[in-house]
Amino acid sequence: MSSRGPYRRHTPQFRLQLCHEIRSGAIGRRDAARHHNLSTNLLQLWLTQYDRGELTNEEAEASVVAEYEARIAALERKVGQLTMELDIIKKVPRLRLVSDSEISSIITGPRPAPSDGGAK
Repeated sequence: MSSRGPYRRHTPQFRLQLCHEIRSGAIGRRDAARHHNLSTNLLQLWLTQYDRGELTNEEAEASVVAEYEARIAALERKVGQLTMELDIIKKVPRLRLVSDSEISSIITGPRPAPSDGGAK
């Protein structure tokens, strides 16, 4: 048994348009199934939903709105993350250009003052 391809999702707009074309006679069921590589059972399910009025423009529009809302939520999360990062960066004091010895003293701590060898 061969494996099938990746699971596909079809937009409500596509389903609605395809069912409309089939019901209006612009394309036949077999031609539609072959052209779009669809199962005849799936196509029949869509046509049944279309005939019952379950596949409507409102459903298609709701699907698009839901996709937009999900995208907006993801972008809002990203904006929040970037805002927090910017706030953290603003709180860190600005670094001035320093020499290598100053950098090493920042990393290792201050060096003790050189002693004069015990001579007074």
